[in-house]
Formats: sequence, structure tokens, C-alpha cells
Amino acid sequence: MSNHRVCGLIVFLGIFGCLLADDAFEFDREVRRFAGKSTISSGLVAQSDDSSVRDVSADQNSYPHCSSESDDASSKVSPAFDPNTFADKLEYLGVAVEEPGWHVWGTSPVMADDGKVHLFCARWPISARFDPGWRIASQIAHYVGDGPEGPFKFSDVALSGTGKDTWDKTGVHNPAIHRVCDKYVLLYISNTGLEGHPANQCIGMATADSPYGPWQKVGEDGLILAPPEDESYWNYGSGCGVNNPAFLQHPDGRFFLFFKSRPGNRGGTKMGLAIADKLEGPYVQKRKPITANDRAIEDGYAFASGGKIYLLTTDNHGMLKRGGGLLWVSDDGENFESIPRPGFDLFANYLPSEDRSQAKRIYGGQLKFERPQVLMIDGRPAYLYMPSGFNIKGGNGTISHVLRVRY
Repeated sequence: MSNHRVCGLIVFLGIFGCLLADDAFEFDREVRRFAGKSTISSGLVAQSDDSSVRDVSADQNSYPHCSSESDDASSKVSPAFDPNTFADKLEYLGVAVEEPGWHVWGTSPVMADDGKVHLFCARWPISARFDPGWRIASQIAHYVGDGPEGPFKFSDVALSGTGKDTWDKTGVHNPAIHRVCDKYVLLYISNTGLEGHPANQCIGMATADSPYGPWQKVGEDGLILAPPEDESYWNYGSGCGVNNPAFLQHPDGRFFLFFKSRPGNRGGTKMGLAIADKLEGPYVQKRKPITANDRAIEDGYAFASGGKIYLLTTDNHGMLKRGGGLLWVSDDGENFESIPRPGFDLFANYLPSEDRSQAKRIYGGQLKFERPQVLMIDGRPAYLYMPSGFNIKGGNGTISHVLRVRY
């Protein structure tokens, strides 16, 4: 029934009745606009890229959306997130995590109800060397600060390899922490050892009621995504397995797991997608990749803001700028624009020249950021945490950094 017909039926209520109807219409339209192609109005169906047809209207209410990282609050803050100026709005603040005797890599943030910020980082002893240390000696460590800018202090070890004959025997790495409803959700990768690495990398999930744990692996052993066994999938026989998990509860309530993989041993790495109706899975992988990059990308982080879904990745091979970042934009989280925007600039461009003079190379050939992780506040990116293969203080271990988004 249109607004005009509604107003006609309740004309005796006058202007007040029309305003109520108009507000209801506008609310419904905004909900549909935000949900985009993945939340389709009653009577229509959505078709995935593997040609399976699904009646979305039948189960719209089966996915309660309660992620604390949603962009529900983004319409209440000003200015809104602008993907076109994101890289220019970043301000370098300093070192987030540095721990003597350890390499630190990946720094994934989450804010607790008391305002404290918890960082989950991959770390491994310097004595194990950077490589192969990250493959076999990495564990996920937990650090706590009173706010987003720290300082951050070590708290505990959240996850380590089992050391047994399991999929996650060793090399627990790539932490990505999130809050969903009343749960803390920790995603990670692991492997069975150096033999067969990196093709043996898979993705796991653990949950807890507190950022201090205890962490309970979902299902029998935490495994939620392994390389496909069906040769019709784009990353069949992936030489790097599946890794770099990027997690998002979609505005329609489903759970999206983005990941890095590759076709066999020869193709460049792209980002793929697996979707689940429930947090713990099962996660069903899409047959095709969701990024159209012509050069290898990695280290994705997914977030929603202002009615769009974003995927922030590194640009290590120069799709836009070698050593910078890429920001991929989508209306629905499944179909991304073919040309990304700049995600972040070169590390050196955020630093005064004197702060680069002591930089010591530990890994890689360029002073650059890696594995970006975002802290969302009020439905928009507020802080960015990233490690680097260069220690700008001249130390022997890698460290991670924090940047603020200026609005």
C-alpha cells in the first residue's frame, strides 16, 4: 500500500498520520538500500556465482544481527567515512606493540565494554628467525591498553599450536579478533608443519565470553575453512592453502569469511569468500574470487560503513602503488568494484625523515606496512594497526604500529 493510500484511509488523523506513514516508508527504504543485493525484498531470489538459487525472503529473520562492529551508528556521526580520502586521513601515532626477544606481526584490535582496547598479535621468538619462525613457532599473544593509542602491555597467550598430529599443529598466525553479540571471536590460521607448507594452511575459529579467555575452538577442532577439493573452484590445489582471514557479520545477519588463496601454484593470490548462516559455520566457499586484481594481493580486513562493504588489503606488487594499500568497495560484500581506491600510503610518507634514519631491515625489501587491522568506533574506521618488516627503532624484532583516522 502506498503512502498516499495510507494517508487517504487515515485522513481524519490529519498531518500527523501522514508523517507517521512517511517515516515508516523511509525507514523501510533505508533498510533495503543498506542491505543492497544480499537483502532482497519479498518474492525475489538471489543467485550466487555458483548458479545456486536461494529464496532470501524465506529466511530474512533467521540471521540476528548483533555485531558490535556494525555501521548502525555511522549515520549518527559526522563526518561519515569517505573511502576516497581514507589514505590521506591517516595520522601516524607511533609503536603499538614492541616486545624484546620477539617478532610481532599482525595486530588485531577489539574494544571491550569498559573502553579498554585488546590487541591480538602473532609473535614468535627472534631466536627462531623471522622465516621459518612464523610458520612453525608463531603463537597468538594478547595485549591490553586503556585506550586505542595504548600503551599496550602483554597479558597472556591466547592460542598456540597443539604440537600434535592435528591441522593446527604449529604456526598459529594471522589473528583477527571481533565481537559478535556477547562473544569474542578469534580467527587464525595454522598448519601441520614445514612439510607441505604453505599449501597446508587452513583457517580456524575460537570464541570466548571475555577477551582474557578461556578460548574454546568451535566444532571439534576449530577448523572452519580448508582448501577446496573440487577442481571447479578457483583456488583448487592452492599453493598457499587458505589464509589471511577477514571476518564480517553482514548487515543481513550472515557471516562472511574473506580469505587469501591462489589457483594452484602459478596464479597470483586473490581474495575469496565463504559464507555461513551461523557463526560457527559451516562456511560455504564461493566458486570464484571476489577481487579482480591483476597482481598478487593479501592481508585483507573487512568492515561495513555507510551502507557499503569494504575490504582493505595490501598492494605489495603495485596495482596502484607498490608497498601501499588498497580499499575495495562493494554494495553487497560479494561483488566488489574492479578498481580499488588507495587504502594507505607508503610507511615512509607518514614519518618525518629523522624517524626513518635508524630503520633496520628484518624482512622484505621495502619499508612498508603489512596486514592492516581496523578498530571501528561509532560505525566507522577510527584506528589502523599494522606491522612492518623494518624496525624503525633499529631493534632486532619486528614491531607493530598504530595510526589514527582524522575526521
